[in-house]
Amino acid sequence: MAGSEPPEGMQELYPFLYSGESEIETVLAEVGRSTAEKAAEIVSLRREVAERSGVLLAECAEAMAKRFALGGRLFSFGNGGSSTDAQEVAEVFSYPGRGRALPALCLTGDVALLTALSNDVSFEVVFARQLAALGGSGDIALGLSTSGGSANVLRAIDEAARRGMLTIALAGYQGGKLAELEALDYLFVIPSASVHRIQEAQTTVYHVLWELTQHALGTLSA
Repeated sequence: MAGSEPPEGMQELYPFLYSGESEIETVLAEVGRSTAEKAAEIVSLRREVAERSGVLLAECAEAMAKRFALGGRLFSFGNGGSSTDAQEVAEVFSYPGRGRALPALCLTGDVALLTALSNDVSFEVVFARQLAALGGSGDIALGLSTSGGSANVLRAIDEAARRGMLTIALAGYQGGKLAELEALDYLFVIPSASVHRIQEAQTTVYHVLWELTQHALGTLSA
């Protein structure tokens, strides 16, 4: 209702809605500055990752292409925000759009299975048990963890390696415990302490992996 007092607590949560015009302009200017700063930060981070890991990305994509060419499958997994990225990894590789559709499955998709394993065994094995049941020596396991320390991702990588799968991981910070894992074939570290920037750069990494894998498959079949 016009001229009425805002609900209790509303003004503290959204002070800019109840500010004068000059204060709103200040808020908008700050939002613009912050947005430009974050955009510059992610561009710089992506450039750094490309310089540090460009050759390794091409090598990893070739290894993936060889597995796919022989009928291998890709299994992706992660927790929280990394779970949604894992779903996108599977979608990107399996989508018959600009390239060859490749067999890919995200291990976070079956809620009944995830809750059963979590309840009956432990959450630490929700990915490893699936790889033990579904994965083979010609397959690929790709785990995502911003911290590099997710116990269920570490267990899954160990299980995948034990079964002869190609193992790949994406992590942030300095790589966390994933950087210490001997079972890992390829690790791509996003050197940032910001979860937002890490996940934005990881998105770029797995899209680049997809594109390079498609190129490598084209070379193999030529």
